[in-house]
Amino acid sequence: MTAPREPRRPWYAVLGPGLVTGAADDDPSGVGTYSQVGAQFGYGLAWTLFFGFPLLASIQAVCAQIGAVTGKGIAQNLRQHYPPALLRAVVGLLLIANVINIGADLGAMAASLALLLPGPAMAYVAGFGLLSVALEIRLSYARYAGVLKWATLSLFAYVAVVFVADVPITEALRGTLVPAFHFGQAEAMALVAIFGTTISPYLFFWQAGQEVEEQHRRHVKPLMVSPRRTAGTELARIRTDTLVGMGFSHLVALFIVVATAATLHAHGITRIDSAAQAAGALRPIAGDLAFALFAVGIIGTGLLAVPVLAGSAAYAVSEAFGWVEGLDRRPREAKAFYAVIALATLGGIALNLLAIDPMQALYWSAVVNGLLAPPLMVVTMLIARNPRVMHRLTITPGLAFGGWLSTAVMGVVALVFLLS
Repeated sequence: MTAPREPRRPWYAVLGPGLVTGAADDDPSGVGTYSQVGAQFGYGLAWTLFFGFPLLASIQAVCAQIGAVTGKGIAQNLRQHYPPALLRAVVGLLLIANVINIGADLGAMAASLALLLPGPAMAYVAGFGLLSVALEIRLSYARYAGVLKWATLSLFAYVAVVFVADVPITEALRGTLVPAFHFGQAEAMALVAIFGTTISPYLFFWQAGQEVEEQHRRHVKPLMVSPRRTAGTELARIRTDTLVGMGFSHLVALFIVVATAATLHAHGITRIDSAAQAAGALRPIAGDLAFALFAVGIIGTGLLAVPVLAGSAAYAVSEAFGWVEGLDRRPREAKAFYAVIALATLGGIALNLLAIDPMQALYWSAVVNGLLAPPLMVVTMLIARNPRVMHRLTITPGLAFGGWLSTAVMGVVALVFLLS
């Protein structure tokens, strides 16, 4: 007797974990990084986002496939197949980096709202943090996944900024499509910042965890115990979802670089210390509409990214300790999982009470992420190529090449960072 086929879903329904993960990659701290690159170098480094797209898409497809095939997240596979010391180091560093990143993102969101609606920034920080926790805990997974998918629309604000700015199309296309290599320290650090912001470990844990959540929501089995036809259909869905999500992420990042290059860099403003400062600097140059769109985009993407950061930390910690986890669980069924979400977010709120330079916070977050990414990517690739873990569905040679290339690039990025 053959297994019943799942009803065919409309094209937009296949977009989920990959789309949300890609959109969350353009968080307020990422917006600040891309704004600084555009302001400092104009269109000179826009090519890194065009050529970096396949690298991010490859490693995220690997992570998504691990979750879908095994029915387990990255940390749980680490716990079952690799030394405990490695798991503890990875999860500990991820938790530290995520809390710092949450704090920086909440601070940027509050500063952006204060530009639009003057008021106490710390109250805005607390309000955004508590709202994120409440939505993540109180809403069912199906409704919350829908909220996150709709939240990705906020990123179109950055696309709109380009259309209200005076962009020299030929120069922007040349900077995007023709790589230009400069070997100064400033360019090297900018490359590190771009790749460290774009390929972040929290995205690995989130997308793998979300694939598991999707299986629970749709009541389907892990692909390694599913019929071949079902597995093939799901792997095709993952490829489409990941390519669209990461493509959307890089396109938005490219638009941010282009927008700030055409406005700030063109008017001699070459230093930006935060995403909110980038929004404020746009007002006298590109007008109130561009300023408002940029500021609203920071708030919108922050509301998307903060839950992803807290959620990825909760997945990693819960899987490491074998706790019940998942956004499809009720709070009383997964108390520890939701406690990690709340504590990580509260930790981010608390960081804003300290006299810490937000750019220094982002710097140290980038340090931890940049050093954590290469070894974690190596282990992720080993999991994805291991028949004992993936059974008959180890990743294809083409995806393996893309994943290892991405890992090698991040290894070089980490080395450049350490040497600089």
